[in-house]
Amino acid sequence: MVPMHQSSKKMPAIKDSHIVKIAVEFVNNVPQMYPQLIEFDQRQPLSAIIQNLCSSWGIPDAENYALQFDGITYVTEKNRNEVKNGTVLKLRYSPSKTTNDILEKLRGGTDDEKVVELRELQVLSADNTFALEFIKEQGLRLIIALIEDGSCEERILDFALSSFVQLMEHGTISWDILEPSFIMRNVAFINGSSVKPEIIQSALSILENIVQSSNKYALVEKEITLETLLKLLRDAARTQVQQNAIALINALFIKADDGKRRLLATTLGSKQYRSVINSVITPTMGAEMAHQLYVLQTLTLGLLEQRMKTPMDVQDQDAQEKIKELRRIAFEADGVDPIPDVTARRQHGSSYSSHYKKLGFKCDINPAQDFFETPPGTLALDCMIYFARNYTQSYTKVVHENSCRADEHECPFGRTSIELVKVLCDIFRIGESPSEQGQEFYPMFFTHDHPFEEFFCICIVVLNKTWKDMRATTEDFVKVFSVVREQIVRSIVGRPASLEDFKTKIHTFTYNTITTLRQQERTSREECESTASAIVSLKKKITPEIEALIKEQRLGYLIVGTRFCKYSSGKRERDKYWYVRLSPNHKVIHHGDCDEKTVPTLEELSNKLPVIDIRQMLVGKECPHMKDMRSKKASTPLGFSLVPESSEQPTLDFIAPDEATFNYWTDGINALLGQPMTSKQQEEDFETLLSMEIKLRLLDTEGVDISKEPPAIPPEPENYDFCFDS
Repeated sequence: MVPMHQSSKKMPAIKDSHIVKIAVEFVNNVPQMYPQLIEFDQRQPLSAIIQNLCSSWGIPDAENYALQFDGITYVTEKNRNEVKNGTVLKLRYSPSKTTNDILEKLRGGTDDEKVVELRELQVLSADNTFALEFIKEQGLRLIIALIEDGSCEERILDFALSSFVQLMEHGTISWDILEPSFIMRNVAFINGSSVKPEIIQSALSILENIVQSSNKYALVEKEITLETLLKLLRDAARTQVQQNAIALINALFIKADDGKRRLLATTLGSKQYRSVINSVITPTMGAEMAHQLYVLQTLTLGLLEQRMKTPMDVQDQDAQEKIKELRRIAFEADGVDPIPDVTARRQHGSSYSSHYKKLGFKCDINPAQDFFETPPGTLALDCMIYFARNYTQSYTKVVHENSCRADEHECPFGRTSIELVKVLCDIFRIGESPSEQGQEFYPMFFTHDHPFEEFFCICIVVLNKTWKDMRATTEDFVKVFSVVREQIVRSIVGRPASLEDFKTKIHTFTYNTITTLRQQERTSREECESTASAIVSLKKKITPEIEALIKEQRLGYLIVGTRFCKYSSGKRERDKYWYVRLSPNHKVIHHGDCDEKTVPTLEELSNKLPVIDIRQMLVGKECPHMKDMRSKKASTPLGFSLVPESSEQPTLDFIAPDEATFNYWTDGINALLGQPMTSKQQEEDFETLLSMEIKLRLLDTEGVDISKEPPAIPPEPENYDFCFDS
């Protein structure tokens, strides 16, 4: 036997953290060039590693080769830290050599050779290293020349346009460099004779970027009509074309002045064009299409912002006439003022004042003052007069029903209408800029030329009914609107397809229904806040079990993984996604590129970050990648970053698609790092599960009075001489 003190001297050497074991394949999979298993030393220059590989395979010109991840990304000195144990790399021609070969064929090859090279260029252009080299060698100018060539074959055009889009998305070249001739060539693809859908798709993407990021957007605005884009939407055979068409409409909308925006909104709101927009709304549409529709809806509803933020001007004759019209429709049978003479009207001022009081204005002497507050400003008056003109019978019924009630129970139409418009503006965030992550849109707003006003008309009738059901008084104003807001919010869940669907749904959420739902939800999430010492002890006992259960759920969520959108320079990259998931043993975070719908397996995610190598997690504004987002309007800071132990290794940066995903991921990462889970969602889950568990354990005590304090111990007896007579 070896003595203990001797065996301790034969401990294995500490593993060198700079060396990882990987496999390298030759890109063409030549039979006699078998893959090599090597030790990749992060301290050794890449050129030396490539030289050794080439020597092993007998390749003479090592300087013409580079390593590439399993995909399209070249290994560089900046990203080499992403090479982890088990990574499979490919040895292929370097960006410089590949660029020269492609350019040589594009300048002098046959059409078939050009197609082959452009197909490869389309793939490689997604890599930043290659793109920089290709642009440096004037490759972008050659691609532009190919696109501008009127005799260029359609199949060459397809790959050239797609490659151009990929090259420009890296942001190294300004869109301002593009000449009008190039812009007009892309316009021709949209306006002219039929071409492949892929060509139209790329042309739309190019024109959208020119509108967003170039000083030549006016040319696109002049040459591309809304009618053309809507026709394209209707006739497009590919969803991607429809998606890019809506994206271009949104870009033109954002750049247009207020007058042009209103003209665009009017055109989009007309019946013939609404049907076109509705045709792209399907249950199977992708996340990007949902985002573009959300942006379009946000922009069109945003046109209400000006009226919402404009207080009524007492000198505004049109607004004054609308107020008078509200009175006439309600109190004159034929809607015509029977006292047209100004002098006579002044003599009847007191009766007008009583009418305005019955209409529910706070200031019955001068109702214009009720519209001074912003929001909702004059938008409230617009909605009220729309209701009176288009639903006269309902309007007069609401007004007269309240006129007949006792003063303390009347529902003041004027005051409640103004408050309702304010609530609607808040629910639909009128005036806020579209967020980069937003996907929540409502198809019903694409079914009418005055959707907001129609929505108001439905809600004001419901409000009046809710007021009656609650037997409310003016002192219950806040309580009524709490119920009405909930009725509206619950009714828009699930995206009603039409305003009629919304109307049907909101009528099911009566005051009694809302009360019942509230009670059920209150019971389900009721906290066991009893101060009884037995309950407190029980809580303390089961708390670790609940925390372990939540931790298990969070880690399970990370194992399933999540698809995240890609961002570059603070801007969302359309149709670019990456997937991240945790290994089942909780030791490695796998990530890599993916498309919009597939869920990659662990083996398909080539990049890895060992959990043990994570030094800390940053959230919100602390993240390095969020600095580009600070200038943008964002509803919630959904960014977080994983900081590796090595300062040379880049952070892994995320922007969650929604708050729930953000909470689950940050909780899961904290659990992996041995840190407490601190999200608001964790607190809610903990309280809900704790409440449920307490109730389950106390089922047998139902009907038993659990005292706040344990029973008092009785005093000791005078003596302990107890005996029983037998």
